[in-house]
Amino acid sequence: MKKLIARLLKQEDPSVYQLKDGQLEPTLRTIDLIGLGTGMVVGTAIFTLPGIVAAEHTGPAVPLAFIVAAIGAGLSALAYAETASVLPFAGSAFSWMNVLFGEFFGWIAGWALLAEYFISVAFVASGWSAYMQGFLASFGIKLPTALTGGFNPASGSYVDIFAAIAILAVGWLLSHGVHQVARIENTIVAIKLLVIILFIVVGATAIHIQNYHPFISAHRPGTTFGGWTGIMAGASQIFIAYVGFDAIAANTAETKNPQKTMPRGLIGTLVLGTSFFIVVSLVLVGMFKYSRYANNAEPAAWALRESGHYLTANLLSVVALIGIFSALIAILLASSRLIYAFGRDGLLPSFLGHVDAKRVPNRALWTITVLAMILGSIFPFTFLATLVSAGTLVAFIFVSLGIYALRRREGKDLPEAQFKMPGYPILPAVSVIFSAVIFWNLNVDAKWMMVGWFAIGLLVYFLYGIRHSTLAKKG
Repeated sequence: MKKLIARLLKQEDPSVYQLKDGQLEPTLRTIDLIGLGTGMVVGTAIFTLPGIVAAEHTGPAVPLAFIVAAIGAGLSALAYAETASVLPFAGSAFSWMNVLFGEFFGWIAGWALLAEYFISVAFVASGWSAYMQGFLASFGIKLPTALTGGFNPASGSYVDIFAAIAILAVGWLLSHGVHQVARIENTIVAIKLLVIILFIVVGATAIHIQNYHPFISAHRPGTTFGGWTGIMAGASQIFIAYVGFDAIAANTAETKNPQKTMPRGLIGTLVLGTSFFIVVSLVLVGMFKYSRYANNAEPAAWALRESGHYLTANLLSVVALIGIFSALIAILLASSRLIYAFGRDGLLPSFLGHVDAKRVPNRALWTITVLAMILGSIFPFTFLATLVSAGTLVAFIFVSLGIYALRRREGKDLPEAQFKMPGYPILPAVSVIFSAVIFWNLNVDAKWMMVGWFAIGLLVYFLYGIRHSTLAKKG
């Protein structure tokens, strides 16, 4: 037993990751990281979640749910910033936990991230599909019902064909390298933010003050709607918006001067993304009574059309279609780097750790692309939105706990951090508690799905990973 425990807690030498990740080309700058992060954070979520969360959980108080989620995510972002500045490796929390706590905990953190990324790709693609269908419907063009959503025989839908096409297109684009993609991403994000500002300005003219009353709806017993119960439930679902932080960190090995660039990218994304979330959600619930947004995956464009602003609505839909692609780029890029890191370490088949002549891990990229196409085209949008937050929160808890192990080693066998999480040792603990509380407020299905996901992860690790990992080969 002692031998097994020692094996599970065996830590990776960071110099091994420095050598292996040296195959990847460091091209990303601060503006590129903010572009990738904002593309994800101010991506599908800002165009889709405010209406759904308002209708299902918070009522008009949806901005408060975004603020609560931002506080928790902000604390985690500080932990991410310090860790990434010391351990600039691909795979983010997976690689960091391998170095700080040992391979087993690295695998658990990485497996949680895989759920986060894998489902995020499908979630983002589902949101893009909803906007594409809404945009086409405004011109009287409709797909057969069977091709319009996830598998739901009751409603007549079986496969979301647009979601599958979106994932395939982004996979092809990423296969040509990170540098060119970063330029496209930055351009898309700039255009998207301008149109979001346009929505805020135009939408503000259609606000009806009575829609804000009461701002915090009364709690409905036996449900997660209303009061602070609803706000916390909404914050749990909204946490998917902040998956962008890990998407940034996953690309640390391809970042120029990550010790300085990574903290700037993470904190810049937090400030920019949260500001837009609060203002957009405030305008949205002011335009129409929150209940009218139920099961509406394109609430912003719908609200504009219902207010008579057809030109702005169609412009928003077009930019949402392009802008949600930017979120898909960010998350598919990050997920492929995580799969690469698993293959690099031998915890999944080693062919996934291959880097081609373009310095791109294309085998990992196409593996996650194909699997996400299947998931995104079959599972419903709201199911994916709830489940992905669970993986995000588990990763945030691990990284915040990692600060304690990191501080003991900084300036010794690890470099001194150029950015340090303030308030040590209190804030890392607060971050852990905050994320744990948000996780507890997820719906029961999400928590049970994560239990099932971790059970599968343990089987994979003990039946394959523990025997084939690079650490196992070192003896």
